This record gives sequence, C-alpha cells and structure tokens, in this order.
Amino acid sequence: MKNCILIGLGLFSLTFAMAQEIIKLPIKGDENVTWEYPEREYFSEIWQNQVVTNVSQPTMQVFQPSPEKNTGTAVIVAPGGGLFAHSINSEGNDVGEWLAQRGITTFVLKYRLVPTGKDGVADITEFASSNPKKIDEKVAKVLPLSIQDGLNAIAHVRKNASDYGINPSKIGFMGFSAGGAVTMGVSYNYSEESRPDFLVPIYPWTRVIEVKQPKTDAPPTLIICATDDPLDLAEGSIALYESLRKSEKSVALHMYSKGGHGFGMKKQNLPSDQWIQRFYEWSIAEEITVLKN
Repeated sequence: MKNCILIGLGLFSLTFAMAQEIIKLPIKGDENVTWEYPEREYFSEIWQNQVVTNVSQPTMQVFQPSPEKNTGTAVIVAPGGGLFAHSINSEGNDVGEWLAQRGITTFVLKYRLVPTGKDGVADITEFASSNPKKIDEKVAKVLPLSIQDGLNAIAHVRKNASDYGINPSKIGFMGFSAGGAVTMGVSYNYSEESRPDFLVPIYPWTRVIEVKQPKTDAPPTLIICATDDPLDLAEGSIALYESLRKSEKSVALHMYSKGGHGFGMKKQNLPSDQWIQRFYEWSIAEEITVLKN
C-alpha cells in the first residue's frame, strides 16, 4: 500500500510539473463584445465532458516535457466547443500531457469565447434546436478575436522560445472543431512573428470560415477528420486538403471512416482513438520533431 501511495504521489507530481504555468495573453477590447458572467469550468452533463465557458481573458497552460525528453518542438492546442465552450480535457489538457511525455512542449490555449449565461453548453444546445442562425451570428462577432488570440499565442511562444527550450522554427498550431476554425484563421492571417511552422486542424469547423487560397509560405499541414462526422465536416476537410494540394503545399489528410465528431482523446475502441499517434509519426516524418527514447 505504501508503495502504491508513493507511486501515486509521483505521478501526481509529474502531472503537476508538466502543467503548472498559466500565461496571460494580450487583448484588445471590442466594444461589440462584452461578458456578463466570469469564466467558469465545470462538468457538462449535456456533453458529458469537462468544459470552460465565458473566456474573456485568453490564457495558455504550459505542459513541459522533462529536459531529457525535450525535442525542442512546441505546439499550441486550441480546444473545440462551438466557440461557446472549450472541451478543456479531451481536446486540451489530455493532449498536452500526451505530447509532453513525448518531448513536445504544449500550450493549451483558452481563446476568447461567445459570452453566455452560466451554462454555455446549455445555451448553444438551446440555440441549436430553436434558432441555429443565432449561433452563427454570435460566433461571427467573436471568431476574429479568437483568431487574434491564436496569433498572439504563436508570437508569445516564439518570443520566449529560449525560456522553454523551444526551437523558434518548430512552433505549430493544432485545433479541434471551433479550434480548427481558429487554426484556419491563423493560417490565413499570420505575420512573420506569428507564422506557425506546422498546422493540425482536426475536424475543423469549416462552415464558419471559408476555405481560401493558402499563403505562399503556408507551412506543412495535417488534417484529421471522420467521414461520419454528424456536422458534415468531412467535406470541408477535403476542400481544405484540396486547396493546399492544388497549391503544391505539403499536406496530409487522415480521414477515418468512423469516429463521429469531437472524439479528441476519448476512447471509442475505434482506429480514430490513435489519431494522436498518427500525428506524432507525421511530425517525425516531416522532421518537425525527433524520436527520443
């Protein structure tokens, strides 16, 4: 029993060490967007998931690998949630822990969200059944702010790369669903200081952001989705892939036949459970990261 307790404490200490720093990102106010309720984290019975809502101050939580495992690669992770919430564990913290254990410094980004009542998940669920257009209206106001948070996140990590043992030319951006829309927005709007060195849009919400011609210096991109996505995001993922392929950019598409939407780090006993391993293998093949024992 004593040994079990010691092991448990050791694992807790490791997790705490990997995820203890919170970084506040700069913001510019928007007079058209105001938040009445404070940021809140809770377990949503509707989504059966841990979520964060009402984010008005963008932050990043840092998951650092141990020095002997550090590859110098970093990735900023933007969880999904329809821009009304962040699926903070399955599309955020769990991703950060997995990647940090393989030497990739991870920054889980809480970008700005649509202002809601106390339960943002209940709000978007109600709109989805009674007035879906209301979702689009609210998202359209906030998405540019969320994209700016993504760009600021990259610029911050690059500026402070030496503090984290990061190679400033190996900083990527990964986003799920609404976070995938943020990822696309980042890909179309970066400057030299905020350019991502690789992109990983995962079942990106292409309905709220138009697929465009990629920039001339667009970085390597890996797109992940499921054919049976109930939000019909497979088609948009393919369109995104085609836009990059036709422009002769480095791009890969991994389309699972089954997986649904929002699979993240959840276990469904499907091949889509292994998407993060496929990303890791792709990052090694693209020389974005290096394999360490």
